[in-house]
Amino acid sequence: MKRKVCYVTGTRADFGLMRSTLTALHDSQALALSMVVTGMHLSDKYGNTVNDIKAAGLPVDAVVDVDFGSATGATMARNLGSMVTGFVDAFLDIQPDLVLVLGDRGEMLAAALSALHLNIPVAHIHGGERSGTIDESIRHAISKLSHFHFVSTGGSRDRLVRMGEQAANVYLTGAPGLDGIEALALHSREKLLKDAALDPSRPVALMVYHPVVQEMESAGTGAAGIIDTLLARGIQLVALKPNSDAGSDQIRAALEARAAHADVRVVTHFPRDLFVSWMAAADLMIGNSSAGIIEAASFGTPVINIGSRQNLRERNANVSDVSVDPAAIEKAVEQALAHGRYDRHNIYGDGHSVERIVRLLETLPLDPSLMMKSNAY
Repeated sequence: MKRKVCYVTGTRADFGLMRSTLTALHDSQALALSMVVTGMHLSDKYGNTVNDIKAAGLPVDAVVDVDFGSATGATMARNLGSMVTGFVDAFLDIQPDLVLVLGDRGEMLAAALSALHLNIPVAHIHGGERSGTIDESIRHAISKLSHFHFVSTGGSRDRLVRMGEQAANVYLTGAPGLDGIEALALHSREKLLKDAALDPSRPVALMVYHPVVQEMESAGTGAAGIIDTLLARGIQLVALKPNSDAGSDQIRAALEARAAHADVRVVTHFPRDLFVSWMAAADLMIGNSSAGIIEAASFGTPVINIGSRQNLRERNANVSDVSVDPAAIEKAVEQALAHGRYDRHNIYGDGHSVERIVRLLETLPLDPSLMMKSNAY
């Protein structure tokens, strides 16, 4: 009988990182993949990206709706409760042998909490990383609720062991989003800029800037400062709209206020191949997305990481950190353009993470004693 693995997905970001893994799980002769879809996937405002999952030929076994009425901390907290209720019902119906989650979002925390109370083991990808914001607290909370850990770096593994996780259950797999990433950059720079009606002879930046919940009051000002600094230097800009976290409305307003500028293109959602192609083609990437920290190094793209959202995360050589200050941003932009592309070395993986994760999910013992977890320290 096939082992039943259920993955919970809430955003374009986690699905993009996991698509290759999910396809491999779906194709495995030893596993039966199910998926619970929630969060931004189900909203027109964020691109209704549940359609990307269906287009990939992957199963949508349950959907759990959440409230997008206002992007506040209170809404995020209330949605956790709604998701727990929805996930419990979904897991009771699907009856998975294991629940798989990634990263540090509330959807994954709610899924891990629900599975734990139903005596379903949880495997967590990208645990042990640092960022110094609410994301880190949620990420570590998910790790404490999980039974297996598939980590991206040796430093992440060491941190989880120091946190009391059983060393035998922490596996260094690398980041699954890096597998096949170079081949996924299908679209040339010339085609991308032509399709966007931008000038291929001029520099272009890819911007992905999300709110930090603890700093949501300044989110819009920060976004405006980035855009205005780039435009003042004559740099063309392709900007993705932010996630749904508290403060996102202010960032969205800053983007929309500048969307009519001849050098600005604001995008709700890119399919994975287009996003990766833009990351490979851009002269620089700017903002505070984990894609800049983890993925962009595979193309040597210079990254200007702004503010506190990725604080303390392990860096590749292509990343420069600056404060949310126009003068600091301007200097970093000048240096990034002068340097150009970096060597394509990436500390987050070697491109073979998917096969490791699939093999582990096929073979890890799911003994009842897993649910009697205790700290190792």
